[in-house]
Amino acid sequence: LQNVRINPNSISFQMWKNIPVPFYLSVHFFEVLNPQQVLQGAKPVLSQRGPYVYREYRYKTNITFHDNDTVSYLEYRNLFFQPDLSNGTEDEYIVVPNILMMGAAVMMEKLPNFVKLLLSGALAGLKQEAFMNRTVGEIMWGYEDPLIDAINMIVPGLIPFKGKFGLFMDFNNSNSGLFTVNTGMKNISQVHMVDSWNGLKKVNYWRSSQCNMINGTSGEMWPPFMSPTSLEFYSPDACRSMTLVYEQSGKFKGVPTYRFVAPKTLFANGTDYPPNEGFCPCMQSGIQNVSTCRLNAPMFISHPHFYNADPSLVNAVEGLHPSKDQHGLFLDVHPMTGIPMNCSIKLQLNLYIKQVSGIIQTGKIKPVVLPLLWFAESGSIEGSVLKQFYTNLVLLPLLLDYLQYIFLGLSVPFIISAAVLMAVSK
Repeated sequence: LQNVRINPNSISFQMWKNIPVPFYLSVHFFEVLNPQQVLQGAKPVLSQRGPYVYREYRYKTNITFHDNDTVSYLEYRNLFFQPDLSNGTEDEYIVVPNILMMGAAVMMEKLPNFVKLLLSGALAGLKQEAFMNRTVGEIMWGYEDPLIDAINMIVPGLIPFKGKFGLFMDFNNSNSGLFTVNTGMKNISQVHMVDSWNGLKKVNYWRSSQCNMINGTSGEMWPPFMSPTSLEFYSPDACRSMTLVYEQSGKFKGVPTYRFVAPKTLFANGTDYPPNEGFCPCMQSGIQNVSTCRLNAPMFISHPHFYNADPSLVNAVEGLHPSKDQHGLFLDVHPMTGIPMNCSIKLQLNLYIKQVSGIIQTGKIKPVVLPLLWFAESGSIEGSVLKQFYTNLVLLPLLLDYLQYIFLGLSVPFIISAAVLMAVSK
């Protein structure tokens, strides 16, 4: 118990501060093979590209202990491209939707026609099209686009950023917000449980208090002595708390684990699972509208390849092949300490595209939730850390178990001898 608390004197503190587990971010893009046909109303044909793999280093700064048995910190992520683990380079070109243009078009759908005509004129002048051919590096880390300034001029405040645009610009060399968590010094059952995030006890992205709750831990560790039921964590990337459910017991390189997976209800809509009504407006089950925490852009998150989603989402495009083995997320946690031994958290980013009246560049695109990319953050304990775990959590308890029976066996003759001596003395 002493060693799983967040305490500078505990064994696990350095592991918590600078995570020694090698994490990898693997990104898979969906290239659109028939962009011109899609503009004429055809079904998008997709081809998965990648993975493009990055080594992820995590470390905590601004660690501050408070009088109420909590500690606050910022955790930073640094990503470095790994060519030897990747299927392709960052210089490769991929045809994807013009995310800025298509997103802005849907966002402007209900604005007056003259505003949409202004955007159409700007798009024509800037030679912007519904689909773009850019490098992996540009899509991920940002590219300069005069469309940003044009949109800001036509509808000020529609997109609150300037200069470059990239899907992972805020992911690298950045933190995921100020977490304040319980240290477990007084109550070990609360260790790692989130007290607040960015000073908030709950978020305000969603339409119900239940959906806005910040539950569980920050997703790194959990309280010890876990039960085989469920675990919760708050994900800033998904703007919500997530609950995973127990699937099975197992072992990771000899260390006992509980495996937790996503229930089918995780991204279900409010009709199929009423508690999720607060995440609506909803479409089909299996995708979650995250526009309220993504600048009001028509963005959705889901499992990769629409795994566990309504079949109509898979059938609306060609090239998706959902499977549990490849696209299901999991966490293997050591139940005694609450420390993950092996994990792979997977999410897909999707853009809702459609023909918008008054914006000619959207052509005759039929409404569709189009997958852009999916990524997996994976890591497992290995090397000296794994050896220490195995020694302390498997070998030593096993040895103590054996010693207990050995001492019990040795004590029997002494007990018999003592009884005989007592009988003789009487």
